[in-house]
Amino acid sequence: MKIVDYERHQASSQVGEKYASFDIEGGSEENKRSEESTDNEIAYENEYPRPGMKFISEDQVTDYYINYARCMGFGIGKISSKNGEDGKKYFTLACSRARKYLSNSKNILKPNPISKTQCKARLNVCMSLDGTVIVSSVVLEHNHELSPTKARYFRCNKKLGPYMKRRLELNDQAGINVSRNFRSLVIEASGYENLSFGEKDCRNYIDKVRRLRLGTGDAEAIQNYFVRMQKQNSQFYYVMDVDDESRLQNVFWADARCRTAYEYFGEVITFDTTYLTNKYDMPFAPFVGVNHHGQSILLGCALLSNEDTKTFTWLFNTWLECMHGRAPNAIITDQDRAMKNAIEVVFPKARHRWCLWHLMKKIPEKLGRHSDYESLKTLLHNIVYDSLSKTDFIENWEKMIEYYNMQDNVWLKGLFDERDHWVPIYVKDTFWAGMSTTQRSESMNAFFDGYVNSKTTLKQFVEQYDNALRDKIEKENLADFGSFNATVACVSHFGFESQFHHAFTNAKFKEFQVEVASMMYCNTLFENLEGLNSIFSVTESKKVFDKVKDILFKVSFNENLFELQCTCCLFEFKGILCRHILCVLKLTGKTDSVPTHYILSRWRKDVRRKYTLIKCGFDLLVGNPDLERVNKACDAFYEVASTKIKTNDLLLKVMNWIENLKVELTCEEMPPEVREDSLVQSHVTRILDPKVARSKGRPPTQRKASKVDQIVKKKLIRKKNQNRIQKSTNNQSQEEVILCYTFLFSIYVAYMISD
Repeated sequence: MKIVDYERHQASSQVGEKYASFDIEGGSEENKRSEESTDNEIAYENEYPRPGMKFISEDQVTDYYINYARCMGFGIGKISSKNGEDGKKYFTLACSRARKYLSNSKNILKPNPISKTQCKARLNVCMSLDGTVIVSSVVLEHNHELSPTKARYFRCNKKLGPYMKRRLELNDQAGINVSRNFRSLVIEASGYENLSFGEKDCRNYIDKVRRLRLGTGDAEAIQNYFVRMQKQNSQFYYVMDVDDESRLQNVFWADARCRTAYEYFGEVITFDTTYLTNKYDMPFAPFVGVNHHGQSILLGCALLSNEDTKTFTWLFNTWLECMHGRAPNAIITDQDRAMKNAIEVVFPKARHRWCLWHLMKKIPEKLGRHSDYESLKTLLHNIVYDSLSKTDFIENWEKMIEYYNMQDNVWLKGLFDERDHWVPIYVKDTFWAGMSTTQRSESMNAFFDGYVNSKTTLKQFVEQYDNALRDKIEKENLADFGSFNATVACVSHFGFESQFHHAFTNAKFKEFQVEVASMMYCNTLFENLEGLNSIFSVTESKKVFDKVKDILFKVSFNENLFELQCTCCLFEFKGILCRHILCVLKLTGKTDSVPTHYILSRWRKDVRRKYTLIKCGFDLLVGNPDLERVNKACDAFYEVASTKIKTNDLLLKVMNWIENLKVELTCEEMPPEVREDSLVQSHVTRILDPKVARSKGRPPTQRKASKVDQIVKKKLIRKKNQNRIQKSTNNQSQEEVILCYTFLFSIYVAYMISD
């Protein structure tokens, strides 16, 4: 009977591994090796185990028995090892189902599966004083079934090769979860049966790598990571706030690129803490701005343990110090009293605005029980969005309160008192870079959805933060290339459009073109002259829902100073000339060009910004010569393996060369270098992990969860409902069976009595 190895050799995953075949009946003589021919390679790889076999090391005999066991269909393990009085070492390699089963189950009604059967199959081995290993006795018979096709599931046969380990590590650093990571390996190996490991082995290895890469404690790992980042770039800034017990409370960090980008895009920022990110319930608090393409750009971020005035004051002061004391001109946040108090203390001159979207989202919660809710909601929207002056807003608001008898509504009263923080007509005279809500922070939060969730630890979050930020930077680089390499054609013959065409990035020029195209809906008339200013009225036909409304705007034009101002305040709000001003320029014949102060430098594509020259401090290959060497060697070998090895003879030649090279390199191994990074921990103060942060008691709708958490939650609810239905069905079936048997038994009894 010939037992042949069932697995195919996978050169990409198990380089140099030898798979054996065994001739159980004796086989041909040319396939056998005698103990006299033993050399520095594994002997007897085609032979049946027998006493007297000699090996040169313990590892060699172990590899031999593992190969034999895999082909036969069982697993092995070392069950005993001792040093004899004669100085020799004795150990036993036995079937994995040896010994007696000992139950450790706490519930006798739920016993654990039993794998031990007291199998006697084993290899008793003796190691001599000179290192020679001799098989003293062999037991071949098993008291259980063998299955070569299932042998790969035994622990002794599970092995992750260097190539697989590298693939797993790189994919993990790229934010690919273990399941997808493993599936890619399955596809590459052409099936599960061609892998010598499972998904659980991959998961265990990734967990081990993460612990080794970032340490065991979350807080300590972040601290070591920040120290390394600061060593790579001295402009990397971080602050870790601890309590009296040296337990982490809050952490803030910003890399050199973020700090330099703030010089160009720091006039307006949004700040939002309504995104839950990690297992400590510490909200992620990003400072977000807008770059020259209208994209979100990160300007620093923090993880907080509390959301009170004291914590926000600490964070804003820390961020201000990081940005060299330069405060933003305007800041958008959620409606939060603690934030408002902290901003008034730290940024007293900044214009503070509440997120309009968050406020309007509360209408169903606050007014949903009113008998005329639908009409009240429509009127409130019209007052907020369509008021053309502060006087109009106040008059319409008072009429609404009186008509619906809402004088006692505390929420509406509070909104009216704080109207300068959120009503568009009160805030549109300030430059907001086109932002009316904290949507920038929310889009940044959504950007992190593919990388973090509510179970993410702090050390994992910092790693994935770098991955997400790198992706964001690449999108900006692509937009830069788009504006450099391609242009958007003009839609009119006006000179000012050509002027903006050459100056603005493609994204911002498209926004300007919307204003140019909308000029067709405007009708312009000269009204009067007020001093040096000419006043024009521009009537725009605007479609609101299904109705067309004519809205009147006033434009003031000082022709001597070439100063223009519109009551819509689009330029003040967004930095782009509105359609109403363009209509006035058309009417007055000033269509050739506009002064340069109407072309904001923050939207220009020809400005050389310093932050684009700064690389982010990604803690991957930077400063790690070990990984650099591994990557270069793997890339070079992959080229050979994929393009040069075209026959089995070439494969055998390369495999033999690798085996010889392994022996040669082993002899030339040098002691490992002591890297300075490994000494980081001894130079920093130990910080303990944070406690779980306390919630502010916000309504659930205000605290957003990541998409990953939402999907998991839905699956759990669906599974719970299915289990409940199944249980109900089973109970019902059992009741029906009992009733059926009861009925049959009653008939039987009646029949017996009648007899």
